[in-house]
Amino acid sequence: MNSIDAADLNYAFLAQELWQYRELALVFATRDLKVRYRQAVIGIAWAVLQPLVMMSLFMVFTRWSGKTPSAHAETYAVSSYIGLLIWQLFSYTVRESTTSLVGHRDLVTKVYFPRLLLPLSTALCALVDFGFAFLVLVPLMWWTGIVPGMAVLLFPIWLLLALLTSIAVGIWLSALNALYRDIGYVVPFLLQIGLFVTPVLYETRSVVPAQWQGLWALNPLVGMIEGCRWSLMPAGSTDGPSVVIVVLSLCSLVALLVSGLWYFRRAEQWIADRI
Repeated sequence: MNSIDAADLNYAFLAQELWQYRELALVFATRDLKVRYRQAVIGIAWAVLQPLVMMSLFMVFTRWSGKTPSAHAETYAVSSYIGLLIWQLFSYTVRESTTSLVGHRDLVTKVYFPRLLLPLSTALCALVDFGFAFLVLVPLMWWTGIVPGMAVLLFPIWLLLALLTSIAVGIWLSALNALYRDIGYVVPFLLQIGLFVTPVLYETRSVVPAQWQGLWALNPLVGMIEGCRWSLMPAGSTDGPSVVIVVLSLCSLVALLVSGLWYFRRAEQWIADRI
């Protein structure tokens, strides 16, 4: 094994280096948030309005159609809003991570720092948006009469897994886009498709036939979104994830994260020259 390969596989050193430059990641995230909302009239309220409007539209649609893609019609508002919160976290991280290296071309080519900080900083921005949008979930649950049980203590774990999924996909795409600009054009289209093959506005076991649920769960967000719903909504108000769905989603997440880190470390050797 040559020295480059050894460095690529030294994830302990990578973690140490990222921790050493952690303040720089906060600087990137803070700057991106300021740029994003500086000239917006209602500012960060957009992070709340987007999932709220989407949820309202689909509530109207399901009422008209007479079919609710969840375990219970009366809890569909909360179920869909939770799905939209996780999807917004994922889609923002993936979209911004994809262009993070190219968008910081001058820094990447002139100054040394762990390049991985750029896609990671987009996840921090996404968490800020998530935090503000999550505040609306509390009165929404009160309005629908939903009181979480002890499973709510597991919600941070499910949220962390969803964030890791976003980061894993973002790492892959940021490195690919630095080498092949076509990726930047493909990602928005893939996110549009992803909204429908991910249980954002429906619950998996209420819509997807049993024989297809295993295949569906290869999308790691499937298990994470259903896990978030299960932890925030009491038993009987949502289908919740099956053990098979959770295991398959976790396996997909691990594969994505490990391979993404490996590929990013390999591509990092050429990024400064190709970007």
